[in-house]
Parts: sequence; structure tokens; C-alpha cells
Amino acid sequence: MIHLTKGRAAADAAAADAAPAGFAHRHAWAGELQPVLIAAALLALVALATPFMGDYALEVGFRLLLLMTIAEAWNLLAGYGGLVSLGTAAFFGAGAYAFMGLVNVAGLSFVAALPLCGCVGAALAWIVSRAVFRLRGLYFTVGTLALAEALRLFMINYSGFGGASGIFLSKDPPGLRTLFFMALALLAVTAVVMDLATRSRFSILLRAVRDDEDAAAQMGVRTFRIKLVAFVVASFLIGVAGGLQALKLGTIEPYGTFGVQWTVSALSIVIIGGQGLRIGPVVGAVFVVALSEALADYPALHLATTGVILILVIRFAPYGLAGIARTLLNRKARS
Repeated sequence: MIHLTKGRAAADAAAADAAPAGFAHRHAWAGELQPVLIAAALLALVALATPFMGDYALEVGFRLLLLMTIAEAWNLLAGYGGLVSLGTAAFFGAGAYAFMGLVNVAGLSFVAALPLCGCVGAALAWIVSRAVFRLRGLYFTVGTLALAEALRLFMINYSGFGGASGIFLSKDPPGLRTLFFMALALLAVTAVVMDLATRSRFSILLRAVRDDEDAAAQMGVRTFRIKLVAFVVASFLIGVAGGLQALKLGTIEPYGTFGVQWTVSALSIVIIGGQGLRIGPVVGAVFVVALSEALADYPALHLATTGVILILVIRFAPYGLAGIARTLLNRKARS
């Protein structure tokens, strides 16, 4: 059964690669536009509600939007491409330090610096791609973790970037409400990018590489190029998120900026929400942030509870909470 699935994925990828660029079924596109419109409506409602939100709601909302963005990017890599990366902190930290340099040294405005932070993250992904793509499976995962740790240690010991003390922003950061709108805009851009990536031929090719890279290569799929595009796009989004976090804090240091918590958060959100599902990161982010706020006064209990939930989800619900909801809705529809 597994071999049939892999062969079918590779065959679909080859057919997609050979199909004309404009080939699409109109009725399929009509169905696919529905979740996009729903997401756009939800983002518009959040934007309209923002003026009525207090500082606490804005603080939690900013963290929720930022984690959604990071989780969306990680889901593109791991959920759709099978590239289980533990190097999220490397690109997040690179974006944060790039933001400080672009604002403090180059004198750029906040809005101009943020996209360039994503470019730094994308450039880092392109530079290390040939090395990490030589590794597969668990070796790729460990290799990306080593990359993040190596960058963290370098930043701690190299005084040119502030060393262990970090760097302070030379300008006053904007207000919390402005930061919330910026995070909302970043999530909107991320949603558009993800929709383009997951509703096109690229998604078929990426899933073929995930299911069986060797079979996909034999069918004519350029596996390195497909993985590189996913890696660069995800790293760009994570880099912008890192720059936005640096703007909010007004100061960065390598222990927190390159901390493993960013990697663990992305992994937890996607696994709990639903790996490889479009709605998975959103569901997972809401659940993880709500759990974090509910157990904010009990950090040890929060850590233990998250660990138990991860184990249960991996064991009994491989497609996460979104997968459970989808299964229940399908059963209800058939009954």
C-alpha cells in the first residue's frame, strides 16, 4: 500500500511537471477559493476588532500571530516537504540580528528593514542548502539543529554583534497596536504565500519528494530545486518574523533569539494542529497559546502537559486536532 501511494505521488508529480502552466479545473478552483475567502474574512474581522482590544489582548494576539507565521513556514517544510527541520531558531535569529543592523547601522525604516530580514533568512537557507540537503531523514534534522546551535555559539562569542550582551535598537519601537497590525499583515502575506504554494503544481511536486525522493527523481522531478524553493520561502518568512520580534523587544541577545524554544514552538504547534494540513498551524497555535496562558503560573505543569499532549497526538492522531475534526465532519456528512 505504501509503495502504491509513493508511486502514485511520483506519477502525479511527473504529470504535473509536464502539464501546461494554465491547466486547471474550474470547479476545483471554485472549491479551493472558499477557504481563502474565509481566511480573508477572519483577518478582516480581527483588524476591525483591534481598536477595541486592550494591552493584554494585543500582547497575546501578537504572540499568536507571530507563532502562526512561524508554524505555517515550518509546515511547508515538514508537513508538505518532509523536511523536518530543527533549525528554525537559526533563521529566526538571523532575521532578528539583520533587523538591528539594518536599522542601527544602515538607518533604514522599520517597514523597509523587515522584508530585508526575510532576504537574509532566505540567503542563509540558500548558502547552507547544499550541505544540509546531502543529509536525509534524521540526519537532516540533526544537521539543521547543529546549524542553529553553531550560530548561537558564534553570536555569543563574537563581539562584533554584541556578544552575549546583545544589541539595543537605536530607535524607539512603535506601540503595541501598531506591532499587532504589522504581525497581522505578516500573517496575511504568509497565508497568501502558503495558498499559492499548496494549491499549485509545486504542492504536488513537493509531496512527491516527501513521499519518495528517489522515485520522484526517477520520474523527472528536480528534487533539489523543489526542496530549495520550499527551504528558501520558509526561511524568508521566519526571518521576517525574527525581525518583527526584534522590533517589539527593542533589544536582542543570542540566548533568546537563537533559543531552541522557537523551534520547539513551531514543531509543537504543527504536530498538535495537524501536520501537512492547511488549517493545522492555525488550530495548533490557538491551542498552544491558550494552554500557555492558562498555565502561565505553573511553568513545570505547562511543560509536562504539552509533552503529554504531543505524545498522545503523535500516537493516536497523526494528523492532529484538525485531522480529528476533519474525520468527524466526514463521518457526519456520510451518515
